[in-house]
Amino acid sequence: MIFDSILGWFSMDMGIDLGTCNTLVSVRGQGIVLNEPSVVAVIRGTNRVLQNGQAVGLVAKEMLGKTPGSISAIRPMKDGVIADFDITEAMLSYFIKKAHRGRSASLIKPRVVIAVPSGITAVEKRAVHNSAERAGARKVYLVDEPMACALGAGLPVNEPTASMVVDIGGGTTEVAIISLAAISVCQSVRVAGDDMDEAIAAYMKRTYNLMIGEQTSERIKIEIGSAAPMEQEMTMEVRGRDMISGLPRKTIISSEEVREALKEPVGSIIDCVVRTLEKAEPELAADLVDRGIVLCGGGALLRGMDTVLANATGLDVRIADDPLTCVARGTAVYLENLDLWKGTMESDEDEF
Repeated sequence: MIFDSILGWFSMDMGIDLGTCNTLVSVRGQGIVLNEPSVVAVIRGTNRVLQNGQAVGLVAKEMLGKTPGSISAIRPMKDGVIADFDITEAMLSYFIKKAHRGRSASLIKPRVVIAVPSGITAVEKRAVHNSAERAGARKVYLVDEPMACALGAGLPVNEPTASMVVDIGGGTTEVAIISLAAISVCQSVRVAGDDMDEAIAAYMKRTYNLMIGEQTSERIKIEIGSAAPMEQEMTMEVRGRDMISGLPRKTIISSEEVREALKEPVGSIIDCVVRTLEKAEPELAADLVDRGIVLCGGGALLRGMDTVLANATGLDVRIADDPLTCVARGTAVYLENLDLWKGTMESDEDEF
């Protein structure tokens, strides 16, 4: 224990938000040093990463949907959990080395705090833990994403008052009410940003007989997507492959159409929030009348998301400052106070 504390002074301990869409890495004392897509490009049929192990993150994302037959661009995380163990290990190893910025990660291995969805199983937690250890971590601590998110958003989680976060990521939406440094009520639903992209792609097939890729779907969501009516509706030119002729084609879609396409995933997220509120203790619910809800994650940036949640719950809803980095900033808080928070985190000393 003492030896581990001494090593902690010299190692570059880091916090990782291992997301379905993006992975963010924060280093103790430096803040967030890396924010890249959770994508790896490999030689098809193998787990060998292209370009001497460098085709990870931004480089690999540019290849999505554009690779030749000999290459696969893989997203190893699905619904917030590991879908491909070996590829995740290679991705983590690359990110840990990159965060060290040329310093040897093997000399003194870092302690790593990883945020995981609250609803994952013990087997899924073990997979995350093992991947991080094999990628070069000396010790691995797992924290629930809602707790990390609340800390990163600057909420008073230690106080005897309710704080509520809705973290809409790429693969999962986490909804939690937190009081006295613990989660009082939590709901996790595997509907989030990826499902919105899929809903847009399905709408384009159904309505226009046009097949589009996931990067195009994401771009539509970002540029003209909304959950509530906008003061000024927008249009966008979309290119893809005609399902009937098989030829490239373009068409114009409106923000009203995109909103219609997003109705189902947005509705699932709203239902999750309402279910969480229904399970809250009366005193916690009373606190939320004044404190409201804080929106985090990439999904918080969808236009009108705060409006539809406010209409459904009757509570004030605000978007956290820099919602994309809340979880990563929360892991940094855990790192800065590791001895204080150690008892609340799961590590290899615990049974998964």
